[in-house]
Amino acid sequence: MKHVTWEHDNVRQTWQALPVRKPFIYGQTNYIAATLSANVLLAAGAVTAIGAIPSAVEIFASNADAIWINAAAQVTDPPEQLFAAARIAQDKNIPWVLDPVAMGAGAETYDNVIRQLLTYRPAVIRGNASELMALAGGAGGTKGVEATLSPAAALAAARDLARRSGAVVAISGPVDHITDGTSVRLVPGGSPMLTRITGAGCSLGALVAALLRVAATPLEAATVAHAAYAIAAEQAAERARGPASFTMEFVDALSCLADN
Repeated sequence: MKHVTWEHDNVRQTWQALPVRKPFIYGQTNYIAATLSANVLLAAGAVTAIGAIPSAVEIFASNADAIWINAAAQVTDPPEQLFAAARIAQDKNIPWVLDPVAMGAGAETYDNVIRQLLTYRPAVIRGNASELMALAGGAGGTKGVEATLSPAAALAAARDLARRSGAVVAISGPVDHITDGTSVRLVPGGSPMLTRITGAGCSLGALVAALLRVAATPLEAATVAHAAYAIAAEQAAERARGPASFTMEFVDALSCLADN
Protein backbone atom coordinates (compact mmCIF):
# COMPACT_ATOMS: atom_id res chain seq x y z
CA MET A 1 0.00 0.00 0.00
CA LYS A 2 1.22 3.46 -0.84
CA HIS A 3 0.20 6.67 0.92
CA VAL A 4 -0.35 9.62 -1.42
CA THR A 5 -1.03 13.24 -0.50
CA TRP A 6 -1.19 16.61 -2.22
CA GLU A 7 2.53 17.04 -1.45
CA HIS A 8 3.56 14.45 -4.02
CA ASP A 9 4.95 16.21 -7.10
CA ASN A 10 3.08 14.06 -9.58
CA VAL A 11 -0.21 14.90 -7.90
CA ARG A 12 0.35 18.62 -8.30
CA GLN A 13 1.61 18.33 -11.85
CA THR A 14 -1.39 16.30 -12.93
CA TRP A 15 -3.79 18.71 -11.22
CA GLN A 16 -2.17 21.71 -12.87
CA ALA A 17 -2.82 20.15 -16.28
CA LEU A 18 -6.59 20.39 -15.75
CA PRO A 19 -7.09 24.12 -16.44
CA VAL A 20 -4.71 23.83 -19.41
CA ARG A 21 -6.56 20.89 -20.94
CA LYS A 22 -10.07 22.13 -19.96
CA PRO A 23 -11.74 18.76 -20.53
CA PHE A 24 -15.45 18.70 -21.31
CA ILE A 25 -17.18 16.44 -18.80
CA TYR A 26 -20.72 15.21 -19.36
CA GLY A 27 -22.57 14.11 -16.26
CA GLN A 28 -25.81 12.49 -15.25
CA THR A 29 -26.51 13.07 -11.58
CA ASN A 30 -29.31 13.87 -9.18
CA TYR A 31 -30.74 17.36 -8.82
CA ILE A 32 -29.51 17.55 -5.21
CA ALA A 33 -25.85 17.24 -6.23
CA ALA A 34 -25.85 18.89 -9.65
CA THR A 35 -24.95 22.42 -8.56
CA LEU A 36 -22.00 21.46 -6.37
CA SER A 37 -20.76 19.00 -8.99
CA ALA A 38 -20.79 21.68 -11.67
CA ASN A 39 -19.07 24.19 -9.40
CA VAL A 40 -16.38 21.67 -8.44
CA LEU A 41 -15.64 20.94 -12.10
CA LEU A 42 -15.54 24.61 -13.06
CA ALA A 43 -13.31 25.46 -10.09
CA ALA A 44 -10.88 22.73 -11.12
CA GLY A 45 -10.67 24.06 -14.68
CA ALA A 46 -12.97 21.65 -16.51
CA VAL A 47 -16.18 22.51 -18.35
CA THR A 48 -19.38 20.54 -18.02
CA ALA A 49 -22.91 19.77 -19.08
CA ILE A 50 -25.21 17.92 -16.71
CA GLY A 51 -28.54 16.25 -17.34
CA ALA A 52 -30.22 13.43 -19.22
CA ILE A 53 -32.37 15.45 -21.61
CA PRO A 54 -33.35 12.77 -24.15
CA SER A 55 -32.54 14.83 -27.23
CA ALA A 56 -29.17 15.92 -25.86
CA VAL A 57 -27.70 12.78 -24.30
CA GLU A 58 -26.17 11.50 -27.52
CA ILE A 59 -24.76 14.92 -28.47
CA PHE A 60 -23.24 15.65 -25.07
CA ALA A 61 -21.96 12.14 -24.42
CA SER A 62 -20.46 11.74 -27.88
CA ASN A 63 -18.51 14.98 -27.58
CA ALA A 64 -17.34 14.54 -24.00
CA ASP A 65 -13.74 14.00 -22.96
CA ALA A 66 -15.08 11.92 -20.07
CA ILE A 67 -18.44 11.02 -18.55
CA TRP A 68 -19.70 10.38 -15.05
CA ILE A 69 -22.94 8.69 -14.15
CA ASN A 70 -24.34 8.99 -10.64
CA ALA A 71 -26.90 6.26 -10.06
CA ALA A 72 -29.15 8.65 -8.13
CA ALA A 73 -29.90 10.34 -11.43
CA GLN A 74 -32.72 7.77 -11.42
CA VAL A 75 -34.58 10.18 -9.13
CA THR A 76 -35.62 12.11 -12.24
CA ASP A 77 -34.19 10.31 -15.27
CA PRO A 78 -35.28 6.98 -16.77
CA PRO A 79 -32.65 4.22 -16.73
CA GLU A 80 -32.63 4.19 -20.53
CA GLN A 81 -30.96 7.61 -20.56
CA LEU A 82 -28.24 6.41 -18.21
CA PHE A 83 -27.69 3.30 -20.31
CA ALA A 84 -27.51 5.44 -23.46
CA ALA A 85 -24.65 7.54 -22.07
CA ALA A 86 -22.79 4.47 -20.80
CA ARG A 87 -23.23 2.73 -24.16
CA ILE A 88 -21.82 5.73 -26.01
CA ALA A 89 -18.86 5.84 -23.63
CA GLN A 90 -18.12 2.18 -24.28
CA ASP A 91 -18.63 2.38 -28.05
CA LYS A 92 -16.50 5.51 -28.47
CA ASN A 93 -13.87 4.54 -25.90
CA ILE A 94 -14.67 7.56 -23.72
CA PRO A 95 -13.55 6.95 -20.12
CA TRP A 96 -16.33 7.19 -17.58
CA VAL A 97 -16.99 7.03 -13.85
CA LEU A 98 -19.77 5.10 -12.15
CA ASP A 99 -20.97 6.33 -8.75
CA PRO A 100 -23.26 3.62 -7.28
CA VAL A 101 -24.79 5.94 -4.68
CA ALA A 102 -27.25 4.18 -2.32
CA MET A 103 -26.39 0.76 -3.75
CA GLY A 104 -27.51 -1.87 -1.26
CA ALA A 105 -30.00 0.36 0.54
CA GLY A 106 -32.79 -2.07 -0.24
CA ALA A 107 -34.27 -0.90 -3.56
CA GLU A 108 -33.73 -3.94 -5.78
CA THR A 109 -34.95 -2.36 -9.02
CA TYR A 110 -32.65 0.60 -8.40
CA ASP A 111 -29.71 -1.70 -7.65
CA ASN A 112 -30.33 -3.70 -10.83
CA VAL A 113 -29.86 -0.54 -12.90
CA ILE A 114 -26.46 -0.06 -11.29
CA ARG A 115 -25.50 -3.66 -12.01
CA GLN A 116 -26.47 -3.19 -15.65
CA LEU A 117 -24.44 0.03 -15.86
CA LEU A 118 -21.44 -1.93 -14.65
CA THR A 119 -21.56 -4.05 -17.81
CA TYR A 120 -20.59 -0.97 -19.86
CA ARG A 121 -17.06 -1.07 -18.38
CA PRO A 122 -16.48 2.13 -16.41
CA ALA A 123 -12.88 3.23 -15.96
CA VAL A 124 -13.47 4.10 -12.30
CA ILE A 125 -16.11 3.14 -9.76
CA ARG A 126 -16.29 5.57 -6.85
CA GLY A 127 -18.42 5.26 -3.75
CA ASN A 128 -18.46 4.72 -0.03
CA ALA A 129 -17.53 1.43 1.60
CA SER A 130 -21.08 0.13 2.01
CA GLU A 131 -22.07 0.91 -1.57
CA LEU A 132 -19.02 -0.77 -3.02
CA MET A 133 -19.34 -3.79 -0.77
CA ALA A 134 -22.92 -4.21 -1.98
CA LEU A 135 -21.90 -3.78 -5.62
CA ALA A 136 -19.20 -6.40 -5.17
CA GLY A 137 -21.86 -8.82 -3.96
CA GLY A 138 -21.41 -8.55 -0.21
CA ALA A 139 -23.59 -7.18 2.57
CA GLY A 140 -23.07 -3.45 2.34
CA GLY A 141 -25.33 -2.23 5.10
CA THR A 142 -25.94 1.17 3.53
CA LYS A 143 -28.06 3.54 5.63
CA GLY A 144 -29.72 5.73 3.00
CA VAL A 145 -26.73 7.15 1.17
CA GLU A 146 -24.39 6.89 4.17
CA ALA A 147 -21.81 4.16 4.76
CA THR A 148 -21.93 1.86 7.75
CA LEU A 149 -18.58 0.24 6.93
CA SER A 150 -15.02 1.57 6.88
CA PRO A 151 -12.95 1.69 3.67
CA ALA A 152 -10.52 -0.82 5.15
CA ALA A 153 -13.36 -3.29 5.77
CA ALA A 154 -14.41 -3.05 2.13
CA LEU A 155 -10.93 -3.24 0.60
CA ALA A 156 -10.90 -6.96 -0.14
CA ALA A 157 -14.29 -6.70 -1.86
CA ALA A 158 -13.13 -3.62 -3.76
CA ARG A 159 -10.05 -5.45 -5.02
CA ASP A 160 -12.21 -8.32 -6.21
CA LEU A 161 -14.62 -5.90 -7.89
CA ALA A 162 -11.71 -4.16 -9.62
CA ARG A 163 -10.36 -7.44 -10.97
CA ARG A 164 -13.76 -8.60 -12.23
CA SER A 165 -14.85 -5.28 -13.74
CA GLY A 166 -11.52 -3.97 -15.03
CA ALA A 167 -12.22 -0.67 -13.27
CA VAL A 168 -10.28 1.19 -10.62
CA VAL A 169 -12.35 1.17 -7.43
CA ALA A 170 -12.15 4.17 -5.10
CA ILE A 171 -13.57 3.94 -1.58
CA SER A 172 -14.17 7.29 0.11
CA GLY A 173 -13.74 7.70 3.86
CA PRO A 174 -11.46 9.23 6.51
CA VAL A 175 -8.65 7.53 4.59
CA ASP A 176 -9.60 6.90 0.97
CA HIS A 177 -8.65 3.48 -0.38
CA ILE A 178 -8.12 3.24 -4.16
CA THR A 179 -7.25 0.02 -5.96
CA ASP A 180 -6.87 -1.39 -9.46
CA GLY A 181 -7.18 -4.88 -8.06
CA THR A 182 -3.46 -5.25 -7.43
CA SER A 183 -1.96 -2.06 -6.03
CA VAL A 184 -3.60 0.12 -3.38
CA ARG A 185 -3.31 3.86 -2.84
CA LEU A 186 -4.22 5.36 0.53
CA VAL A 187 -5.18 9.05 0.56
CA PRO A 188 -5.50 10.49 4.06
CA GLY A 189 -6.85 13.87 5.07
CA GLY A 190 -9.96 15.82 4.27
CA SER A 191 -12.48 17.12 6.77
CA PRO A 192 -15.57 15.80 8.58
CA MET A 193 -17.31 18.88 7.19
CA LEU A 194 -17.61 17.04 3.87
CA THR A 195 -20.21 14.81 5.54
CA ARG A 196 -22.30 17.85 6.51
CA ILE A 197 -22.91 19.22 3.02
CA THR A 198 -25.02 17.77 0.23
CA GLY A 199 -23.39 16.23 -2.81
CA ALA A 200 -19.76 16.08 -1.69
CA GLY A 201 -19.27 12.45 -2.70
CA CYS A 202 -21.23 12.89 -5.91
CA SER A 203 -19.02 15.84 -6.86
CA LEU A 204 -15.91 13.81 -6.20
CA GLY A 205 -17.06 11.39 -8.87
CA ALA A 206 -17.31 14.28 -11.31
CA LEU A 207 -13.79 15.39 -10.42
CA VAL A 208 -12.42 11.90 -10.98
CA ALA A 209 -13.94 11.99 -14.47
CA ALA A 210 -12.17 15.27 -15.22
CA LEU A 211 -8.82 13.84 -14.14
CA LEU A 212 -9.26 10.84 -16.46
CA ARG A 213 -8.30 13.04 -19.40
CA VAL A 214 -5.09 14.44 -17.93
CA ALA A 215 -3.76 11.58 -15.79
CA ALA A 216 -1.64 8.75 -17.17
CA THR A 217 -3.93 6.01 -15.81
CA PRO A 218 -7.35 5.71 -14.16
CA LEU A 219 -5.58 4.79 -10.91
CA GLU A 220 -3.64 8.04 -11.05
CA ALA A 221 -6.76 10.02 -11.97
CA ALA A 222 -8.68 8.72 -8.97
CA THR A 223 -5.72 9.23 -6.64
CA VAL A 224 -5.11 12.82 -7.73
CA ALA A 225 -8.80 13.69 -7.46
CA HIS A 226 -9.00 12.34 -3.92
CA ALA A 227 -5.77 14.05 -2.85
CA ALA A 228 -6.95 17.40 -4.23
CA TYR A 229 -10.33 16.97 -2.55
CA ALA A 230 -8.64 16.21 0.78
CA ILE A 231 -6.35 19.24 0.81
CA ALA A 232 -9.11 21.58 -0.39
CA ALA A 233 -11.41 20.33 2.36
CA GLU A 234 -8.70 20.86 4.99
CA GLN A 235 -8.07 24.41 3.79
CA ALA A 236 -11.79 25.17 3.65
CA ALA A 237 -12.40 23.82 7.16
CA GLU A 238 -9.77 26.18 8.58
CA ARG A 239 -11.73 29.19 7.31
CA ALA A 240 -15.34 28.05 7.53
CA ARG A 241 -17.79 28.92 10.28
CA GLY A 242 -20.23 26.15 9.39
CA PRO A 243 -21.49 23.97 6.52
CA ALA A 244 -22.66 26.85 4.32
CA SER A 245 -19.42 28.78 4.47
CA PHE A 246 -17.49 25.51 4.16
CA THR A 247 -19.12 24.86 0.80
CA MET A 248 -18.09 28.29 -0.46
CA GLU A 249 -14.56 28.00 0.93
CA PHE A 250 -14.20 24.48 -0.48
CA VAL A 251 -15.00 25.56 -4.04
CA ASP A 252 -12.64 28.52 -3.66
CA ALA A 253 -9.88 26.26 -2.34
CA LEU A 254 -10.21 23.93 -5.31
CA SER A 255 -9.99 26.88 -7.69
CA CYS A 256 -6.71 28.02 -6.11
CA LEU A 257 -4.94 24.64 -5.98
CA ALA A 258 -3.43 25.01 -9.44
CA ASP A 259 -1.49 28.03 -8.15
CA ASN A 260 0.00 26.15 -5.20
